[in-house]
Amino acid sequence: MAARNTARKRAFQILFEGDQRGADVLTVLADWIRHSRTDTRQPPVSEYTMQLVEGYAQHTKRIDELIAQYAVGWTLDRMPVVDRNILRLGAYELIWVDETPDAVVLDEMVQLAKEFSTDESPAFVNGLLGRLKDLKPSLRRDES
Repeated sequence: MAARNTARKRAFQILFEGDQRGADVLTVLADWIRHSRTDTRQPPVSEYTMQLVEGYAQHTKRIDELIAQYAVGWTLDRMPVVDRNILRLGAYELIWVDETPDAVVLDEMVQLAKEFSTDESPAFVNGLLGRLKDLKPSLRRDES
């Protein structure tokens, strides 16, 4: 499913840009959409990319709590920016997007880590998201 793969990559890039700029991801998403509509050189932003970014934005606090809680030896602010945002995207899709199989989410996030991060990152991403997958039934709850 190349379209979903591209959508995940773009969603990751939007989360990463928001993190780097200290900007709200929904603002960055709106910028990407506007640029894609006004500049033919920019690829369109797919519905699935929008769904991933908007879903992450809705659950940001809980996602960051989970990553911080289960990232052994790493605080969220010390984590490499690429890894942090791959984990954020993966945690959202893993826990809140029921139609995507867990194994697909893990594989896609590991592939993003291989493409954009360090040699150690794929194992780190796989380990942390694997832990969240195992705990998934007890993790999904409404944020306060």
